Amino acid sequence: MSRFRLRGRRKKNKNMRRDRIPLRAIVPNLITSLAACAGITSISLSSEGRYLPAFWALLIACVCDGLDGRVARMLNASSKLGAELDSLADFVNFGVAPAMFMFFWLTGGPTHEGVNPMLVRLTLASALFYAMCDCFRLARFNTMLEQPTLPYWKNFFLGVPAPGGAWMVLSPAVLVSALDTKEACPIIRETLQNPYFGIFMLLFVGSLMASRIPTISLKSVHISKSYLLPVMAGLLLLIAFLVSNFWLTIGVVGILYIFTVPVTALVFLKAKARYEQELATGDEK
Repeated sequence: MSRFRLRGRRKKNKNMRRDRIPLRAIVPNLITSLAACAGITSISLSSEGRYLPAFWALLIACVCDGLDGRVARMLNASSKLGAELDSLADFVNFGVAPAMFMFFWLTGGPTHEGVNPMLVRLTLASALFYAMCDCFRLARFNTMLEQPTLPYWKNFFLGVPAPGGAWMVLSPAVLVSALDTKEACPIIRETLQNPYFGIFMLLFVGSLMASRIPTISLKSVHISKSYLLPVMAGLLLLIAFLVSNFWLTIGVVGILYIFTVPVTALVFLKAKARYEQELATGDEK
């Protein structure tokens, strides 16, 4: 009889353990939620015309987006819920928030004072296009997780990633903010803040995110030991520029990131041709 009771207690303890979740499992989800809150805060700030604080909110969202996955792997707390929550937060942070920021920034704030109503509608349509391209890109990324990856795709993303797209599309606004501080280059500022140029950026970057163009993935890039010293020197120079003029450096690097797309496409085509040639040679043997 006592043995039977002991077995019952053990079974009960096992069921209680299954129903409990360790506290560490919710830490990555909290970081993801913080990222989403920062993105929503950025939307609120940009609607009030407070663009520099909105930049900082998006920067916090970007940092949290980079941390949540690493924390989940470090704590062994990855879950399907966290993956879905991360995608929703990315849509808010890198789709909706940059789109609404550009809409308010290009149309003179929430009142749209002195701006042609037709131009306001055109800007809103472009912002919606950008946001939905980001949504499509994230949905496609989720559906491709379980599909096998071809060897020549391992160093590349399919289309511009969502954080990179937000960085690209916000670069004109970042540069204008940095140049306003220095009270210099009025022609460049007027060009960058031209609504038609902003509309072009929304449509162009949105198309890059939804496209199948290969873009570089820094996660799998390896550096040869012979190039280690020049790369370290370049990174130290970048850090120096960030310390001396943070926003100007962020804006310039964002613009330069756009020019990496055609270069990466050429590198991808060479990698694909090399793989197909090796495959054909192996079949012949």
